Amino acid sequence: MMNLARSATCGCLFLAVLALSAPAGAQTSPGIAEQMAKAYGLDSFGQIETLRYTFNAQFLGMDLSRSWEWSPKTGQIAYDGKDKDGKPVKVTYVQSQLNGAAANVRDEIDPAFVNDKYNLLFPLQAYWDGAVVRDEGTQKLPLGTGSAKRVVVDYSPGDIWELYVGHDNRVEAFAFHRGGPMKPSTVIATWEAYKKAGPLLISTDRRGTADDKPLRIFFTDVSVKLAGTDKWVNAQ
Repeated sequence: MMNLARSATCGCLFLAVLALSAPAGAQTSPGIAEQMAKAYGLDSFGQIETLRYTFNAQFLGMDLSRSWEWSPKTGQIAYDGKDKDGKPVKVTYVQSQLNGAAANVRDEIDPAFVNDKYNLLFPLQAYWDGAVVRDEGTQKLPLGTGSAKRVVVDYSPGDIWELYVGHDNRVEAFAFHRGGPMKPSTVIATWEAYKKAGPLLISTDRRGTADDKPLRIFFTDVSVKLAGTDKWVNAQ
């Protein structure tokens, strides 16, 4: 999600840290983790040739926007956004070849990509990572009224996601608790505005708080190219 202590151009990276510290060899629960991943398009993910989206974040006056095109089968990533000085940047690279990439790609752009992809596809990423996932039964939602199944996803070193999952295995809200000193330490938000982009289910709007300050993360221009076609399928 967001490392809000960084600048607006480099911000929103706390989930990148979380993603890279997933516990090696951890076992995914064969139940709820797989059920959630399937609800978000796991079984048909192999149809995806390219996924396009823009990650947007608003917090403490910051208004951040980063656009991506990701080809999962080849690892090619195209970025359209700004550098740390606010200057426009467009770059295409292959994630498996980062050692030969420019320093800004290695140190700024790819960590931002990891962060934004985890935000977009977290139920799938948690399953792919083999993160520890626990079903703790029905509990009250962290925002608003109502209840849902509380599913806890543990990443090291102590970062915890609490996903509140409905009967359709869609996340309705989440609470993130950081294990280390980096801020924000707690993020709580709803997952709203669900759309389908080909076989993928995407929550395109997340509204809540980061350390009690208003926060919004949302995705625009979400679309996919499926195998065998060059046509973009827009999320709707």
